Amino acid sequence: MAIVLTETAANEVKRIIADQKIDSETMLRIGVTGGGCSGFSYALGFDKSFDEKNDLKFEYHGVPVVVDRKSDLYLDGTTVDFYEGLEARGFKFDNPNAVKSCGCGSSFQA
Repeated sequence: MAIVLTETAANEVKRIIADQKIDSETMLRIGVTGGGCSGFSYALGFDKSFDEKNDLKFEYHGVPVVVDRKSDLYLDGTTVDFYEGLEARGFKFDNPNAVKSCGCGSSFQA
């Protein structure tokens, strides 16, 4: 199934890349790290490295996305969107594997 990056999220990533003049070889890396209120935290960043053995690579709306295989176990089926409203602004993860999440939405338990 994999991770899905919505068009809105992809457009925000492209905006950040353009604003920060990030190299065109750079990919969006999505992952999971230990920690946070519920056990795991989502990680987003830019990366130029891709390891065929340890990473999976996708492309959504012109944005190359890399996920390490360990994180993919926790993120399979997750949709990453970008939300902009009066009360909040940022990337939002809709993870079907999360059995519990914290109020801030940046950590989860699987």
